[in-house]
Amino acid sequence: MSFEVKEKEKTEVRLVFLGAAGVGKTALIQRFLKDTFEPKHRRTVEELHRKEYEVAGVKVTINIMDTSGSYSFPAMRKLSIQNSDAFALVYAVDDLESLEAVKTLREEILEVKEDKFTPIVVIGNKIDRLDERQVSSKDVLSMLEQDWNHSFMESSAKDNVNVMEAFRELLQQANLPSRFSPALCRRRETFPKESSKRPKLNKTNSCLIT
Repeated sequence: MSFEVKEKEKTEVRLVFLGAAGVGKTALIQRFLKDTFEPKHRRTVEELHRKEYEVAGVKVTINIMDTSGSYSFPAMRKLSIQNSDAFALVYAVDDLESLEAVKTLREEILEVKEDKFTPIVVIGNKIDRLDERQVSSKDVLSMLEQDWNHSFMESSAKDNVNVMEAFRELLQQANLPSRFSPALCRRRETFPKESSKRPKLNKTNSCLIT
């Protein structure tokens, strides 16, 4: 079985992870790329990860930008936003202030891209910290349904919950066909010829863990 690549379909995409310091942006990326988790927080300035896959003879390139949680690099952040196809806005469910940072970053993305329909996935990370939760998933979902038009997921890089699903959603919003999604290949360099259908999400494309 072979696939034909339509001209409108991208075979190279650039994803950017934005959020406050310590929310787990790097941990999510490392879990996706290497299936590893490092519990110790490491300060990131800016780091680009580039991964190539091959599907039916077609090379698919995914660029993932891991950004600083500090606001000390506005020029670098603006450049990352300008050159990217889709965005992950990450907050930690045990840190209410990190959700406020997501709101600020969203406004910056929309201002730079000048497009209210910019592909954005909001990710509430660290759901493994059950007893330390400060942010209600229902409150975030309500905000998204009323004021925003973005997908929403809760995840745990530590326990590997919804990490693949978040990347799948990002790649599809960036117009990378689902058959090319590395989330479906379980990190293998060669994709399977057939893949299961993408699970149906609710009206805000959300995935909640309760």
